[in-house]
Amino acid sequence: MLELRKDAKYAMIIPTSMGLRLTPINGQPFHCSDTFKMQATSAESNVGSVSSYLGLPVKILTAFVKGSPVSRFIKDNLAGRHMDYEGPELEQDSPWGYRHQINMADSGSGSRGPRVQNDRAGEVGRMLNKKYFDLDRIFGDEGAQIVHMSGLIGALSKDASDFCLDVARSAKKHGAKISFDLNHRASFWKGREDELAVTFSEIASLSDVLVGNEEDFQLCLGIQGPEAGGKDINAKIESFKEMIGRVKEKYSNASIFATTLREVVSVNCHNWGAIVSAGDDWHVLEPREIGVLDRIGGGDGFVGGLLYGILREWEIEKCAQFGWASGALAATMLTDYGQPADEDQVWSIWKGNARVQR
Repeated sequence: MLELRKDAKYAMIIPTSMGLRLTPINGQPFHCSDTFKMQATSAESNVGSVSSYLGLPVKILTAFVKGSPVSRFIKDNLAGRHMDYEGPELEQDSPWGYRHQINMADSGSGSRGPRVQNDRAGEVGRMLNKKYFDLDRIFGDEGAQIVHMSGLIGALSKDASDFCLDVARSAKKHGAKISFDLNHRASFWKGREDELAVTFSEIASLSDVLVGNEEDFQLCLGIQGPEAGGKDINAKIESFKEMIGRVKEKYSNASIFATTLREVVSVNCHNWGAIVSAGDDWHVLEPREIGVLDRIGGGDGFVGGLLYGILREWEIEKCAQFGWASGALAATMLTDYGQPADEDQVWSIWKGNARVQR
């Protein structure tokens, strides 16, 4: 298991770009709706929510638009999630200047699949830069047990990529463990393939936990893909094991590797599983049926639950189980992040106990 820094102020510190998510009510399509739920969101902060709702101290590093009501909305949301936050307040500059990104999410229903579109024009998080943060104070004086980042923030812009590198280097220097969810997005990589390959390779070389699917490892890290695969779950498991063996050879610093398994029966019914490797041990959670209200954020919930278990210093099999159940929990919520009431609620999901508790 990972040896965590005991004197750290924060269980997790997370660099991210916060934005808004707009979701039509009652599972309706976006293009024919006029009433929406609005929430503050980012993939990385969603991971931290499992720990923050269960009482561990979490800090967000991000950027805000000065005087913006959206920034205020985001800050209030993070505070409501029991998270600290820090970051520059940048002037909007003009009506065409900085703003927070907007995620337009149709959750789908029945046989109509989800559709998600991101409007990231002028995104203030693209301006993240170490000049706005005292990294020695944040990671030295305050400290983190785990720093989590994803390929979404890592590929957002040249500044954001460099910021993630600076965070990873500083965190490592001061004894934090690093979790990296590769999360490849082709549109983010377009025209920057060579540059981002170097950036992602260095972050991965500093990481202790690597998360991704076959495509993520191939496209982000240049790892040779599996020979087997397809829809057969046993072939998929074996293909992942083959590739992780190659990842371990190249990135020997990492000790925990993970991916989720998902078979979509319908929008509201999935078979949900996971694979976690630690050392020479493999923990395969074969897909089980779960009910789905909104699938977006299930993967982040899995990572959040896995990292929570690591922070609690549980055995890795127990961490994997808690991650599976945290992902399943997130899929039952209108937010794209899990908000566990307590550990027992999560373990009840793992045990398949959906009976009423009075």
